[in-house]
Amino acid sequence: MSKRIAVKRYSEGFVAYAKETVGLERILADLKNLKSVLRDNSEFLQFLRNPEITHLEKLETIDKVLNQDFSKETGFFLKLLLEKERIELINDIVEYIRINYAYQGETEALLKTSFPLDLELVERIEKSLEKKFQRKFKFFIDLDARLLGGVQVTMGNRIIDGSVKRRLEELREQLNSIRIY
Repeated sequence: MSKRIAVKRYSEGFVAYAKETVGLERILADLKNLKSVLRDNSEFLQFLRNPEITHLEKLETIDKVLNQDFSKETGFFLKLLLEKERIELINDIVEYIRINYAYQGETEALLKTSFPLDLELVERIEKSLEKKFQRKFKFFIDLDARLLGGVQVTMGNRIIDGSVKRRLEELREQLNSIRIY
């Protein structure tokens, strides 16, 4: 199973499970705090990955680190990742959930354009993307004159680039690849 598929499956599974018991807001808060713990204590993740440390010691450490500040569901999830030997995915899982659920099920999307767009056009773009990807988006708009025209939409690690700049770059590459004899 590819890393991207595993991240998505574990993320969606955890959200589905924990949303029913503690709610989406608590999950997001826990994961934000967990991201801080992992960032500020890089040795914690190294400890969990270390094959010389027993599984029981790792479980006890998770319980100590996550004590009363985290929901028991978050602790169970970390232990599951540890047991399934997927603990190295934790940062990617946290980021996936943040991007896809930070706005109560809406995905963050950055819409870049070289000039201000009509509200009606932004709504049409939004509806089109929601239909295509079957999810709600929370749009942020950024003006970027370097695009020369058109739009570019960034959703997580996916970019849809309909800018004039990209089209000109593609045309330049095509012209450079033509051999004239």
